[in-house]
Amino acid sequence: MIKNNPFMKMKSVKKFLHGRIPGQLIIQLTDKCNAKCPQCGMRVTEDFQRSKLELDDVKRMIDAAVEKGVESISFTGGEIFLYFNELIELMHHAGQSGIEYIRTGTNGFSFMNSHKTDYEKRITKMAEALAKTNIRNFWISIDSSDGGLHEEMRGLPGVIRGIEKAIPIFHEHDIYPSVNLGINRNVGGAFNEEQNEDEFDSELFYNTYQEAFRKFYSFVIDLGFTIANACYPMSINHEEEEGLSAVYGATSADEVVKFSSKERVLLFKALMDTIPEYRSKIRIFSPQASLHALIKQYSDDDNYSQPCRGGIDFFYVDAKTGDTFPCGYRGEDNLGKFWDLDLNKMDDKAFCKLCDWECFRDPSELLGQMLDFRGKPISTLGRFTKDKEYQYLWMRDLKYYKACDYFNGRTAPSYNKLGCW
Repeated sequence: MIKNNPFMKMKSVKKFLHGRIPGQLIIQLTDKCNAKCPQCGMRVTEDFQRSKLELDDVKRMIDAAVEKGVESISFTGGEIFLYFNELIELMHHAGQSGIEYIRTGTNGFSFMNSHKTDYEKRITKMAEALAKTNIRNFWISIDSSDGGLHEEMRGLPGVIRGIEKAIPIFHEHDIYPSVNLGINRNVGGAFNEEQNEDEFDSELFYNTYQEAFRKFYSFVIDLGFTIANACYPMSINHEEEEGLSAVYGATSADEVVKFSSKERVLLFKALMDTIPEYRSKIRIFSPQASLHALIKQYSDDDNYSQPCRGGIDFFYVDAKTGDTFPCGYRGEDNLGKFWDLDLNKMDDKAFCKLCDWECFRDPSELLGQMLDFRGKPISTLGRFTKDKEYQYLWMRDLKYYKACDYFNGRTAPSYNKLGCW
């Protein structure tokens, strides 16, 4: 079982002292997928040439990440479990090379057909293979508190029952999967809203989604999950796309993930207000401080939220080209091959707030404050003094993260620690 490494923590402290935060690299191994998710441009029904990175190139990226002091690597798709054996090989390489935090996830297709006699044996074999690596977090995507609707959206019949049967098997192997919610209009059930801009009912919208998030958390707790994360809506529409050119296909113009700025304010507030109700029951990664900042940003206070550290401390590698980008949505900013980058020469001035990719925005919000305290303590303290709610949420998030053992997916939650939340 992997344990927290004090040496790595010291490396992180040194990074802060030099004006940087712990780095992460997201590697898209493939854009091939076998699901039909309407909220994703990589769904199986999309007609484009699929790509997959060469293993030797990925291993070279991993080695370069170690040399550059990157602490975290996430392997993603498409559906990366289509190449499960290669994924295991890459995670072994990352762990043996010294990467501390290794993450990956699946749409869950492997959990279908749970009625078959070989199901438990098959999932046990999968759990054993994962457990032999240094994987720290393993996520499974679920889109709705209505299991049947989730299966319909994904085109994966029977997957929810399979997930429920698989989770105890993973727990037996000291793997505690996270549920990953890509926020969409079907979170609480079938989307049937017809919002007219002139007749928009803010209270109804807020109440609808707060109840939806409550249903979702209750649903996944009952399934056996002990960690939950929420990805913010990633529809890039014509009003928002200036300056963005997505290379990562996990975005869509489908109505199921399209929210106006007014709706996003209420959506984020509904999630932020719901989280405290469930923090003692499941480890919730979504930081309230980040949601608070996004609410301010979408309420026309653009100077409020922390800019993203993508292209400074965080990077994304695309499956089609193998090139590096500041994130999956700044496709015009091709940085070349990751192994050629000199991170010490990268511009350390964060500026971008064009998308809501929570993989980068959430850590930028939480850890960016620490950099601000180091570099401009007076103005940062002034912000904290001015906004008592943000100060409270930020400090509470940090304490909660500690109570969650920083979301170590290789250990069971301590509900005694979580009990006061």
